[in-house]
Amino acid sequence: MKYTHTKKLVIAALFAALTCTATMSIRIPTPGTGGYVHPGDGVVILCGLFLSPGWAFLAAGIGSCLADLLGGYFIYVPITLVIKGLIAFFTSCLVSFLGKRFSSPWPSVIGGGILDIVLVAGGYFLSESLLYGAAGAAVSVPANLIQGVSGLVIACVLYPLLAKPLTGFRHRFPAEKADC
Repeated sequence: MKYTHTKKLVIAALFAALTCTATMSIRIPTPGTGGYVHPGDGVVILCGLFLSPGWAFLAAGIGSCLADLLGGYFIYVPITLVIKGLIAFFTSCLVSFLGKRFSSPWPSVIGGGILDIVLVAGGYFLSESLLYGAAGAAVSVPANLIQGVSGLVIACVLYPLLAKPLTGFRHRFPAEKADC
């Protein structure tokens, strides 16, 4: 079966919808921040594992920022687009890099989770520092670390479930793997 541009677009759109749904479906409020921990970060990591860098950025970024838009977190829409998109982008690049060195996909899954932890905590800290000052931004760091760790755990649980149905999808596009 040949994958066309349309099929890549459909898979990316499905991942964007899954990211938005996972972000909005289960919300665990974080005390003192007004934010919440959610399973959407696990899907953001999965976007990077199964899609090429550009498609991963778009699927994760659009799905996550759409959840912020629909959830009433308007100020975070562009911030989330960039942070979640970069997580998926760099995870996809990591898959290309580590895929050449390891026969197992698990180093990429774990690496994507670590990227998620660092970029969520660091990216939101930097963004919120501009909005609220460093002291105000520091309050959300523990919750963002918990969110990143939960994303890693969720990606580890969901990856084996999605790996078989999507086997080979990403690797059918070798030209796109070189985008990193």
